[in-house]
Amino acid sequence: MTVTRFAPSPTGHLHIGNLRTALHNWMYAKRHGGRFLLRIDDTDPARSEERFVDAIRTDLAWLGLVPDGEERQSARFDRYEAVFAELVAAGRIYPAYETPEELDLRRKVLAGRGLPPVYDRAALALTDADRARMEGEGRTPHWRFRLDHAPIEWDDMVRGAQRFDGALLSDPVVRRADGSWLYLLPSVIDDADMAVTHVVRGEDHVSNTATQMQMFAAMGATPPTFAHEALLVGSEGKLSKRLGSLGIDHFRGAGIEPEAVVALLARLGTSDPVEPVTDRQTLIDTFDFARFGRAPARFDEAELAQLNTRIVHQLPFERVAATLPADMDAAAWDAVRGNLDRVGDAADWWRVVTGPVEPAAFDAEDRAFLTTAARVARSIDWDAPWAALTGALKAETGRKGKALFLPLRLALTGRAHGPDMAALLPLIGRERALTRLE
Repeated sequence: MTVTRFAPSPTGHLHIGNLRTALHNWMYAKRHGGRFLLRIDDTDPARSEERFVDAIRTDLAWLGLVPDGEERQSARFDRYEAVFAELVAAGRIYPAYETPEELDLRRKVLAGRGLPPVYDRAALALTDADRARMEGEGRTPHWRFRLDHAPIEWDDMVRGAQRFDGALLSDPVVRRADGSWLYLLPSVIDDADMAVTHVVRGEDHVSNTATQMQMFAAMGATPPTFAHEALLVGSEGKLSKRLGSLGIDHFRGAGIEPEAVVALLARLGTSDPVEPVTDRQTLIDTFDFARFGRAPARFDEAELAQLNTRIVHQLPFERVAATLPADMDAAAWDAVRGNLDRVGDAADWWRVVTGPVEPAAFDAEDRAFLTTAARVARSIDWDAPWAALTGALKAETGRKGKALFLPLRLALTGRAHGPDMAALLPLIGRERALTRLE
C-alpha cells in the first residue's frame, strides 16, 4: 500500500511551503488508494511547543487534509536508542570530540584552499586512550554516521536520476553532545518502521536524502521513493522570507477559502493549468509528479485572490451558510455570490437588501420618473417584479437602456452596480421597494 507522511516540527506555524508539501503528500496517497500519515517531529524539546502541535492539526483540518494516522517522535526515543546502539556496534556511528569552534576553523582552512568543507574523519583515528583523555577533560562526544565512500544513486520522481559520491560528503552528525537527536536518523527509523513508501519534500533536502539512503541500507531497510519538489519563490521571482510567514491565519484573515488554496497549490509548479476547481477528486485524479518541473514554483498572492473570487462564485449555499448573516437564505446567496470576491462580502449585499440604503441624488427628471415607478410598482405582479416593473415603465415613459435601469437600481440599492436586479428585487420585497422608490 502507498504510504506518505507529512512530518513538521512543532516549533512554529506552518507556512505556505509546508502546506504545499502536506497537500501533495495527501493527494499522492489518495491518488493511489493509500494512507497519509501526520508525524510530529518533536525531538527538540527546547523548541517544540504543544500549541504548535494543535495549530498544525487545525491548519490541516481547515484545508481538509485528514491524516489516516498520527505519530510523535517524542514517544519513540526507546526505538531510536535501540537502533543507535546497533549502528554503533556495527561501526556505522562513531563518537567525535571536536568543538564547534574547532570544526568552524577546519572549514575555513579548507575553504581557503579552495576545497569542499568535508569532515576529515579525524575522530576515527582516535585511540581508546585519546577518547578517555578527552572525556577526562570534560569533552562529551557528538555522534556521526560513517558514510561508505561509494556512489549513492536513486531515481527521483521529480528530478530523475540522482547520483552523489559518498567520498565528497561529510559524515553527518546524527546526535548532539547533549544526547538530543538531529533530524536525519530518527526520520529514517520512522519511515522504515511506518512502512512509508513515498517521501515528498522540498529540493533543499536532496543532500539529506543522499546520506539517508545509506542509513536505510545500514538498517537493512528498503528506502522509500523520493520526490523532491522545486521550492516556492515569490511573484518577484526570487526566494522571499515573506513566504515563510504566510500561513493559514494570513489567508483566513484575507478571506481566502481553503478550496482556493488547495486549487492553487495542487498545480503550482506543474504543467497543468491552475483552475478554480472545487472538486478535490478532480485534482487528485490529475495529480502526477511527471508533470512537475524543475524550475522554482512561483507563488503570487494576486493570483490566489483572483482564483478565490472564481471559487466563491461556485460555492453552494450549504458550504457557506454558517458564515452568512443568520437570516440570509439560499436564494439570497445565489443572487449575490456572482458579485463577491470573498464570502464575507455577502453581508454587505444583505444589508443592501434589508436596508436602510443611503438615498442617491437625482435630478428633477429622474425624480419624476421614480415617482411614476413607485405608482407602477404598486400595481404590478410581484411574482417576477423586475421584468414587470421595467416592462411597464418602458411602455409608459419610453425610457430604455441605462436611462431606464440605472435610476431604478440607484433608488432600490443605493449602488450603480451589483447583482442581477431580477434576483435582488424579490429579496428586497414589495414594501421596502415602494419605500425606496417613493
